[in-house]
Amino acid sequence: MSPRIDPARAPYPPAVARTLRQLKTPGDEPLALFRTLARDERLFARFTGGGLLDPGHLSLTDREIVIHRICALNGCGYEWGVHAAIFAPAAGLDAERLAATVAPGIAACWTPHEALLIAFCDAVNARADLDDALWARLGEAFSEAARIELMMLAGFYRTVSLLANGLRLEPEPFATPFPT
Repeated sequence: MSPRIDPARAPYPPAVARTLRQLKTPGDEPLALFRTLARDERLFARFTGGGLLDPGHLSLTDREIVIHRICALNGCGYEWGVHAAIFAPAAGLDAERLAATVAPGIAACWTPHEALLIAFCDAVNARADLDDALWARLGEAFSEAARIELMMLAGFYRTVSLLANGLRLEPEPFATPFPT
């Protein structure tokens, strides 16, 4: 399967080139997702300005569990594989835990805190909402700002999943293969 829109190639507009240098990933080229969005400077700026990969209200592990689970629920092997290759080792997500992000239900490898994140992802992905009981459980574990960040993160990576899947992006050469 080939991409529906070919990624842009250098030379990029100056603002795009600056941002791509800041978003350096393994390999010779910036990510195909970034290069495809770089075809429109405005859309590229909006997308790259909306990311949540900076130190925020969530730990690296919490953030990566949410990203991996949302991408897995949406069948987005492209982004799942990028994050598995780049961030999973530092986040403590070994092969068993990465596989558990793809498996249905809550796997035995998750701590109660992590299982709460999986339940959160499953709920927001299925209904774009949280029931009061889950919201209360999240309130016991996360600050208000962290709960808002969780919802933004889940929504952002659902959008990333739509982009990568809808554009038919091919896996990055360095990416971890998505489990089947």
